[in-house]
Amino acid sequence: MRITRRSLLVGAGSGAVAMLLASCVPEGPDPDPTPTEPDVTPTPSQDVPAPAGFVRSEWSTDPLSRGARAFVPAGSGEADRSVLAEPLQNRVFFAGDALGRPIGTMQGASSDGLRAAALVAETASPGERVMVVGAGIAGARAARFLADAGLDVTVIEGRDRTGGRIRTVELDDWPVSPQLGTWLTDSDAEALHQSLADEDIVTQEFEGETARGPDGATDVPPLGPVRDAIDRAAEQSADSALSEALAEAGADAESPELAAALTYITDLSGAEASELSAWYPPPIPDETVALSGDLGALVDDAIDGLTTSLQTTVLGVAYDRDGVSLRLSTGEALSADRVVLTAPIGVLRHGSIEFEPALPIPYRTAIDSVASGAVETVWLRFDEPFWQASEALWHVVDGDAAVRTWINLQPSTGEAILVGLIGGDAARAFAEMSDDEAAQAAVDSLAFFAEAPADES
Repeated sequence: MRITRRSLLVGAGSGAVAMLLASCVPEGPDPDPTPTEPDVTPTPSQDVPAPAGFVRSEWSTDPLSRGARAFVPAGSGEADRSVLAEPLQNRVFFAGDALGRPIGTMQGASSDGLRAAALVAETASPGERVMVVGAGIAGARAARFLADAGLDVTVIEGRDRTGGRIRTVELDDWPVSPQLGTWLTDSDAEALHQSLADEDIVTQEFEGETARGPDGATDVPPLGPVRDAIDRAAEQSADSALSEALAEAGADAESPELAAALTYITDLSGAEASELSAWYPPPIPDETVALSGDLGALVDDAIDGLTTSLQTTVLGVAYDRDGVSLRLSTGEALSADRVVLTAPIGVLRHGSIEFEPALPIPYRTAIDSVASGAVETVWLRFDEPFWQASEALWHVVDGDAAVRTWINLQPSTGEAILVGLIGGDAARAFAEMSDDEAAQAAVDSLAFFAEAPADES
């Protein structure tokens, strides 16, 4: 059952739970609106025409995500992060991509939702009421597991849609539905790919890479030196940033080729090499796999038949030995026996959810030990290809470009669609641009690939 902006007031418990209900209720963040295609008119750049269609993400400025994916910053450890996986008084259970393995991935979030749900099921009695905060993949998997275990489950979601940071956009004139959220995985995520196949979601490995610079075709950015530096760092007595690990391994991070490789890692992970932990780096895929289809079906099918409240942001969580209560942006409160909290790590770090009593210091330390990476995606649809490159993955090496990683969907779909990935500081700057500015920056970045030769070694 889907509920939108209706009262869900339930009698409050005692102790800290009752205290929360007496507090004031500030206005919560606005849920993201139903997407429409922006009306932009970028100026053609050299041999790059104006696109016929333009869609982009804005995770960096979204108050309900505050970033696209979690990563481990340099100096943080697994021991810190693992604290957050422990139930708080057996009432509050955290879950999501920040706790999953690999961190910051769809498969990690999915498996961690099941991990948290299993802990709840071990503790709860049949028929207990459980709130699941967040209708992303972690929350959906947790909610379905708990409902199947005989618990009374309600899903609370701040957006006007399900899916969280999975976002398939259906728009007229787009033969391929843009994926503005998580849609790239590693080739070794076999369990996830099998579940996707059950939902008729297609997996497509990218075939071929190419790179362009100011002087034309150049070598594809090498990831070997990065992997070697990570292997060497694992033998050291202390963690360091990935950039420092590269320097200690003798790599020249200032070389255009290696700088482009680090940009590619940043565009996937959302973090700069100076931020990333060398001990706990993000996945560096041998082969990147794209997902095509209605990814939101993964969530919708999981929570089908469950009570789900959309456009309802959780502003506060009160907990004690008797239960939990959620303070909502609607001005109401819900009480339950337990809660599974799948809010993104960026939301937790920002303090968007107030806890009463305050989280114990080890839990706050755990939240601070994980960071939220910035990744933005821009989709451009052209009437016909202006490029000749047949490779699926494109890199800009050296040169001036706001978008330096591109995915060419023409080989796999037959459509003249290019997808740009922007990560780290560049993603935050891109998210602050107006639609017209972002479209122009994307078009300008593609000048390197206009009229590219068809066959290259």
